[in-house]
This record gives sequence, C-alpha cells and structure tokens, in this order.
Amino acid sequence: MRVGLYPGTFDPITIGHIDIIRRASALVDKLVIGVAINRDKGPLFPLEERVAMIEAECAKLSDETGTEIVAHPFENLLIDCARDVGAQIIVRGLRAVADFEYEFQMVGMNRALDSSIETVFLMAEARHQAIASKLVKEIARLDGDVSKFVTPLVNDKLMERLGKSG
Repeated sequence: MRVGLYPGTFDPITIGHIDIIRRASALVDKLVIGVAINRDKGPLFPLEERVAMIEAECAKLSDETGTEIVAHPFENLLIDCARDVGAQIIVRGLRAVADFEYEFQMVGMNRALDSSIETVFLMAEARHQAIASKLVKEIARLDGDVSKFVTPLVNDKLMERLGKSG
C-alpha cells in the first residue's frame, strides 16, 4: 500500500489545501493529513477543531476519490511522523518561488535523516496560488469575505471563532 503524508498546520484548512489533497489522493492508496501541533505559530483554532474540520472535508474527498484519507496530529519531526504513519512519500504544496526555497532546504534535511522517504511537490492551481491560511484569517478578522477561499463549514467555524456573523 502506498501511503502519503501531507503535513501542515491547517489553521484553517482552505480550498487550496483541499485541492492539493484531492490531487495527492490520485498518487497514493492512503493519504495521511499530518496536522502539526506548532505552539510557536499560535494557531487560531485548537488542534481538535482543526482535525474535525479536516475530517469533515476529507470524508467527502475520500468518497469521491476512493482513497483513504485520515487526519493525524503530530508534534515530532516531520520525518518521524512519516515513519510513524508508514508513509513512503511526503506531499508538499507550492504556491510561489518563496515556498520552493524553503521546501528545497527541508527536502535536503529530510533526505539526510531518511533517504527512503521521497518528497513530492504539487503546484497549487493558479486560482488557488494566493490562498494562505494566514491571509484568510487576517481578511476575516478585518471583516472581509473569505467565502471564496474556504468551504462553507470552515467559513462558519471561522466566523464563530472570531465572534462575527456569517
């Protein structure tokens, strides 16, 4: 069974993330969404809510694609998480050149730690390249409409978390 790991903080999951998950599903039999517990980033949503949103969105994708998709919280090294879930590949989404420079360094370090785990880059669809969770949260905080960047479920959760009406 080919297992892939798509890691991130997913705070919150966006349609850009969902696009990468859908496309990565075609490459593997099982896709693990590694939900990073990164206290340094100060997430807006607690881990449990991020996992619940991912599970809700990925249940639909799993049915559509026929690929098993599961959420898996982790707080250790990415390469250790990949080993823990039995992943042969790590899936990373790229939006811009700046993403590539960072990811290029990460691949080098991960290859040094375990050369048997490959990293695969998927470019974000052009219409999703500007979408970043950080920007979505900022727009929502400033009363902007983020409904074209997240699903209705995530939009509702975001408005609720920020104490705003939908």
